[in-house]
Amino acid sequence: MHETHHAPAAVLPASPHRLLSLDVLRGITIAFMIMVNNNGDGHFAWSFMKHADWNGMTATDLVFPTFLFVVGASIVFAFEARLARGATRAHLAAQVARRAVILFLLGLVVNGFPHFPLATLRIYGVLQRIAICYLVVGLFYLWDRRPMTKFVVAVAALLGYWLLMTHVSVPGFGMPGRDVPLLDKNANLVAWLDRHIFPGRLYEGVRDPEGLLSDLPALATTLFGVLAGQWLRTVHTKTQKAEGMAGAAALSFALGLLWAVWFPLNKKLWTSSYVLAAAGISAGLWALLYWMIECRGWRGRWTWPWVVLGSNAIAAYMVSELLPGAVGLVPVTVAGKRSDALRWVFVHIFSRVPNPGLGCFLYSACFLLVCFLPVWWMYRRRIFLKV
Repeated sequence: MHETHHAPAAVLPASPHRLLSLDVLRGITIAFMIMVNNNGDGHFAWSFMKHADWNGMTATDLVFPTFLFVVGASIVFAFEARLARGATRAHLAAQVARRAVILFLLGLVVNGFPHFPLATLRIYGVLQRIAICYLVVGLFYLWDRRPMTKFVVAVAALLGYWLLMTHVSVPGFGMPGRDVPLLDKNANLVAWLDRHIFPGRLYEGVRDPEGLLSDLPALATTLFGVLAGQWLRTVHTKTQKAEGMAGAAALSFALGLLWAVWFPLNKKLWTSSYVLAAAGISAGLWALLYWMIECRGWRGRWTWPWVVLGSNAIAAYMVSELLPGAVGLVPVTVAGKRSDALRWVFVHIFSRVPNPGLGCFLYSACFLLVCFLPVWWMYRRRIFLKV
């Protein structure tokens, strides 16, 4: 499950198949993901550190799609490097399937830890969605590496999802926009389907933010990452690549906002407008990092922590998800009630910060630092999880 590499202490091995800017983007994304998932007290956290309640989009809502975007881009660089070294497509396909299964199982571990209530164990999840997208898009890329096919399938997925969510009657509720409000929290096709597939196993009781049907537009998010990766492997100059991706990012974001007039931005339903807007932000951030790091050569100490996190992103995520459950096994008393050590730390230290939002942010930053330490240890020993 892990491989040991001999890499320099500051950065990962430089090669024509690897971009430092992609590693930095992955590291920034996983760092923010850890922070927003552990903000101490969601009631007082700054608004950008929380998900939108339903329709709308905050900075936090950009984290997961950016990670899927990075997964798509990484498929291009990793697969092309392996193929160039003589690996067969059949071998890579088998590896993709194995890694997808491991990711899915790790997601179940995250959902169940530490008590594993099998009767109500949630099946959907972040790692599960990553596994599905990696499997489908990875196999698709091995079967056909033409950019146009990726674009056509991504557009078809977004249009198809829009049609399903807006023009298909929801059994027991009726037609969206006519009999029930469009994208009603409970009376939408995604929630209805999930309630019939996994009753009693959904994150929000009657609905789930990583539902089965919304995997369809999530595949489009991953495919847009593939397209970005393919663009950066063309023969254009580095400056032209950065400018081209920035232009595509602006167009995607604008189209997403325009589509949102009729099909609102919604992270929990992963709406098509949300896919385009989020992909625009992800591509724009990568274009900026590419210009800074690959074009201008601005690299060094500031890139180091992001590379450390990005080189072991799944390990960092697992630590951040399992740590609260493990700490929760140690009972403490907070305000006369049974709680856990992390809650005690927040109440007795960070909640005393005069600005409640700043207190939550500082707690998130400290939690990230704790998760960084084991990943740093792994990095120093050249241990990189490959799942």
